[in-house]
Amino acid sequence: MLNIDLHCHSNVSDGVLPPAEVVLRAAANGVHALALTDHDDVGGIAAAQATADRVGVTLIPGVEVSVTWSGHTVHIVGLRIDPSHPALADGLGEIRRGRMARARRMADDLAQAGIAGAYEGAYAYAVNKQMVGRTHFARWLVAQGHAPDVRSAFRRFLTRGNPGYVEHQWTTLENAVDWIRASGGVAVIAHPGRYPLDACSLHRLLDAFRAAGGEGIEVITGSHHPSEFGKFADLARAFGLKASRGADFHAPGEGVDIGRLPALPHYCKPVWQGWPELEAHLSLSPT
Repeated sequence: MLNIDLHCHSNVSDGVLPPAEVVLRAAANGVHALALTDHDDVGGIAAAQATADRVGVTLIPGVEVSVTWSGHTVHIVGLRIDPSHPALADGLGEIRRGRMARARRMADDLAQAGIAGAYEGAYAYAVNKQMVGRTHFARWLVAQGHAPDVRSAFRRFLTRGNPGYVEHQWTTLENAVDWIRASGGVAVIAHPGRYPLDACSLHRLLDAFRAAGGEGIEVITGSHHPSEFGKFADLARAFGLKASRGADFHAPGEGVDIGRLPALPHYCKPVWQGWPELEAHLSLSPT
């Protein structure tokens, strides 16, 4: 079976490894096809592509777009995008400018809770200085002794109702899907199990996503508990969405490693079905 991982991050957004090292790690883990999906930025794709060509990994150009839907932050992954498409590039640039304003407000909120210097601390952790995000704050909070690990830092400080969380208006669901589709890509809802939505709200999200032109949903992801895999496989089938698989890798030791995921349930239609760039791998696969 092909090992396909369609969600990972480099230090162009909130990952730790440079794009080339992400690809090398994927190759070492036996990944045949990898999507680099940095948050709101495509600046790592060229370096990742050069390394992928050298080591025989098929690179799928991607991005993870930040969206506000019904008062909730939702992430939409774009796969097989054209990184240079003007509509996508302009939209992502606008989101990045808003991201930096949010980082300032997050630091102010932490300062009011008695934790000073958070902006400068998070900024130091960001290799891409236009992409200071919550994970950079979390890593700084861990380094300062305010939390034992990144997951705990999110729970204590960076989620709704806690210091460091601020409301922010990202782009719309419709904009994100339009930019992805205009660039030739496929839009996929990232890690749907992470959003604090009841069943009715989740169904409304999937309806709105499909109506906007969205085509896929992450079923197997490092952000889901294994007990949720079947639930989202069933939702993919019920809503006529293709299924995706991605570790949501950020750093060694943080969550699931690249390519270390179970296969999609047999009744799912993979989002990558029919992609011609995978043909070379399929011809070598015993299955």
